[in-house]
Amino acid sequence: MPDTLNPAPGHPLPIPDETTRQRSLAKYRQRAAAYDSTCGPTWGIRERCIAALQLQRGQSVLDVACGTGLSLALLRQRVGGAEGTAGQVYGFDHSAEMLVQARARAAAAGWGNVQLFETAAQALALPKPVDALLFHYTHDILRSPDALRCVLAQARPGARVAIAGIKYFPRWLAPLNAWVYWKNHAYNGAPGELRSPWDRIAPRLDDWQFEATQWGMGYIASGRLRAMAAP
Repeated sequence: MPDTLNPAPGHPLPIPDETTRQRSLAKYRQRAAAYDSTCGPTWGIRERCIAALQLQRGQSVLDVACGTGLSLALLRQRVGGAEGTAGQVYGFDHSAEMLVQARARAAAAGWGNVQLFETAAQALALPKPVDALLFHYTHDILRSPDALRCVLAQARPGARVAIAGIKYFPRWLAPLNAWVYWKNHAYNGAPGELRSPWDRIAPRLDDWQFEATQWGMGYIASGRLRAMAAP
């Protein structure tokens, strides 16, 4: 199972971001049409991850790599208040095929407080800093220092951050990890580094909370964004 977390002689070097992006774009180009039909088993994880953001009426939130927009309604309910029109929900994705479905979803529902962007994470620029960031199955972004730095820069210090994703099983279930790797390979451009995929974002967060899901194959984590040190 390839893992580029600690490159060493005989181990692969980290994959360049642009290579990862192109691989990811190709995979989602093929999967976009049927993507929503595959998300039922992780719906409860999505709901719990969004709940961990502790969103309040009138806040703003960014759905990182929003895909087809399955999280948008849940986020809007939490920031929009009873009438649904308060607050602001932003989302971005680099896959045009995925994002066209998110835009159609928002347009059909008439969500005036949802704004979506087609962009790579490394080039994201929001109109204003947000109060919360949702990372729901965004493995490639979590493993790219440049992408992660740019996304975190879109939020104010103290912003709530919630993350859900896939990871390797505990060591006593290690024989199953080949399956985990190939499951991740189907969706991500850089599918390795699954032992602790949160280890680049966790040092940026205070009040770190972590919970394993799916019998150890997944996780939900959350915290508050620290002020970022100067480069």
